[in-house]
Amino acid sequence: MFVQVLANVFSVKVLLSIIGGVAAGISIGAMPGLTSVMGIALLMPLTFTMDSTSGLMVLIGEFVGAIYGGSITAILINTPGTPSAAATVLDGYPMTKKGQAARALGISTVSSFTGGIISGLFLILIAPKLAEVALKFSAPETFALALFGISIIASISGKSILKGLMSGFFGIMLSLIGIDNITGYTRFTFGSAFLMKGLTFIPVLVGLFAMSQCFISIEDLREQVKITEKITHTMPSKEDMKIILPTIIRGGITGTFIGIVPGAGGDISAFISYDMEKRLSKHPELFGTGLPEAIAAPESSNNGTTGGALIPLLTLGIPGDGNTAVMLGALMVHNLVPGPQLFVEQPLVVNSLFLGFMLANVCMLVMGLSCIKLFTKIVSIPKVILVPIIMVMCVVGAYAIDNAFSDIVLMFVFGVIGYFMIKGGYPLSPIVLALILGPMAEGNFRRSLVMSHGSYAIFFTHPIAFVFILIAIVSFVFPIVKQARENRKEKGAGK
Repeated sequence: MFVQVLANVFSVKVLLSIIGGVAAGISIGAMPGLTSVMGIALLMPLTFTMDSTSGLMVLIGEFVGAIYGGSITAILINTPGTPSAAATVLDGYPMTKKGQAARALGISTVSSFTGGIISGLFLILIAPKLAEVALKFSAPETFALALFGISIIASISGKSILKGLMSGFFGIMLSLIGIDNITGYTRFTFGSAFLMKGLTFIPVLVGLFAMSQCFISIEDLREQVKITEKITHTMPSKEDMKIILPTIIRGGITGTFIGIVPGAGGDISAFISYDMEKRLSKHPELFGTGLPEAIAAPESSNNGTTGGALIPLLTLGIPGDGNTAVMLGALMVHNLVPGPQLFVEQPLVVNSLFLGFMLANVCMLVMGLSCIKLFTKIVSIPKVILVPIIMVMCVVGAYAIDNAFSDIVLMFVFGVIGYFMIKGGYPLSPIVLALILGPMAEGNFRRSLVMSHGSYAIFFTHPIAFVFILIAIVSFVFPIVKQARENRKEKGAGK
């Protein structure tokens, strides 16, 4: 079997499928608004005429490449190419402003590769056993996980926790707009048919991070970020590797386990890993200024979810995220029914997918490191040229979701909101986190109460949910208490 798998994967057709998928994924991921899910959806029709192994390799390559590709624009122009790169912005762009863009990209590339490989090892070795854990996540557990994710808003708020909490509350209120999935009533639509479907996430994300940055750049088009480091090598230095290696391992494992949970994804795991490293750090106050481990944490974690999300898909037929939901359709098209029987009936295809996933990560590493010099050229482009290009990409990215002009308007509205929030010192990341996790928390909270006939005891009788709720309380309270102590010390020192 092993020889057959090698012969199958290392055929010219399959190798070209992997390389093409990764290249397309990196390109799509680096374009603000064009998500990995969209990329898989666009490429899937092209795989219908291919054999099952080659076709699925294209999609897996795109998945791996796009998650990494989102970090390129996040680091270089403060614009996350994909939602999972939103946490990378926090320290990636500050490192670019220091003139160390190549260093940041090198750390991101190696972290993404290692996180993907870690998740691939879990995928290969213990996929069936790990999938059993996901089965234990009913509505109470999923609500508790979402609550834990929301609780880290206090940790990613920067200097002012109050402003961070206000941003998070604003994001939660935005997530309530639209039709209530339980009762069918409309909420905060103000009679607008456009708002009945809720706010489309990608235009909001592009507006907050990309368009707002364009407005700020317009204020001084002559200001230019310069790369002060001489790019002689693209691999992280030995000093950086010593710093980021423990972080990468933790992030890869965290991302894998979060990827297994249906509904969770790279965007959630990236923020959770970032928050975890900040808590473990000896200098948490420096997070947000351009630390290597603060880039490695989200990048290893969001790529760790790629293998994790494939585990419930292949073993149970349950998509771990939006990407694997589209892949589920691709598997069906190729007459492959996910589940335990897939491992018995199609062992060659399954094992080929495992090996192909690992090769896709290797391909991503080679492409990423070899193109860093090319990527850094983006920063050298004069703002008078770069800003209009980014604005056009923002418009295209916002419009491409539903081909709706209203999404372009929505993107510009949130661009203006983001501009004034940045000027007022309000962090944008809590809004994104709340928009992602708000509907997940609300929906599963209400389903839990339906399951328990209105009893809140369900959150305490489910052990996993109870543990997550306790962690969420500690996660929320600890940064507030810590900042209050620091404020008292500063006042005492001032006297």
